[in-house]
Amino acid sequence: MIPIIDARPLFEPAGPGRDATDAAILSAATDSGFMILDHLPPPVPMERLLRLFDLPAEVTHRLWRQKFAPENSNVYRGWFPLQDGRPTYKEGLDCGSDVAHGAGRVQHGDPLTEATPLPPEASLPGWRADMASYYKAMEALGLNLLRSIARGLKLPEETFTPVFDRGISTLRLLHYPIRPSHSFIGTEAEKIWVQHEGRDVDLVAAPHIDSGFITLLRQHGVSGLQALGRSGEWIDVPPRPDSLVINFGKLLERWTAGRIKATKHRVIGAGKGAGQARHSVPFFFEPAVDARIAPIPALGGDFDPFLYGDLVWDAMMKFVEFEGLDHLRVEKGQKRTQLNV
Repeated sequence: MIPIIDARPLFEPAGPGRDATDAAILSAATDSGFMILDHLPPPVPMERLLRLFDLPAEVTHRLWRQKFAPENSNVYRGWFPLQDGRPTYKEGLDCGSDVAHGAGRVQHGDPLTEATPLPPEASLPGWRADMASYYKAMEALGLNLLRSIARGLKLPEETFTPVFDRGISTLRLLHYPIRPSHSFIGTEAEKIWVQHEGRDVDLVAAPHIDSGFITLLRQHGVSGLQALGRSGEWIDVPPRPDSLVINFGKLLERWTAGRIKATKHRVIGAGKGAGQARHSVPFFFEPAVDARIAPIPALGGDFDPFLYGDLVWDAMMKFVEFEGLDHLRVEKGQKRTQLNV
């Protein structure tokens, strides 16, 4: 079972209630690497964010990444369309910190800090304000989680938080439609179909471990998310109203010398042409592009310090949405493979 934790004490002063919540969060983070935070009133109803997918194709096409629309300038942020012949079948929009904090967060010349292309305000009245509110709420919760983990590990409360100042967190809106038969053509069957409860189901999202620090995921009522348990079984992570699924990435696992667990997870469907369309809103809580991550003496650990931007760029280039773009940040002179700081 995935632990379900009442999140309300995270926002309360120090005391027995918050101590108990810290202990529960650390237990989940160091064991399953997954948890559900409950009793979190959504800062914005999810339906208001998902209005994006009601827009006509001619509007969303203007948001496409350069990989899919060479006439567009955005490389890292923006829309990725449905693609046939791929292991997963999804579309969505990746947004950066400028949606919440304005143009001051845009640094020209580095794709990781480029502006987010957004639909016109007139096409979705109030949507930009909703996105800003949601983004800021997830940042605040991410910082509270890091403080909780630090307290649980007997570290100073602000051990992890400074590098997240001016972070480049990604707010992603995702739509997985029911997959049509033609979209499977050209894809290796073993990358799509798995056995679940005695029948073949499709992998809506293939098994993977998140590369970063913390993922805060809101599900929209359709089940299918599963985490890999210690004994090798897949455990359902059910959608719950007013809750968030929290899981941890490889870099936080490394930063905490293996204490926090980065757990493999997947999303399964109901089979070819069956089931329901799925929506989700993950928030990938990320440090600043030039944040220096180094071992924490109190925890030990053995890795060379690195700049977050270099690591996240290398990780993202392995995803289908970014294939073939790895050279762009190097050509712009932004990638630094050696640290002299």
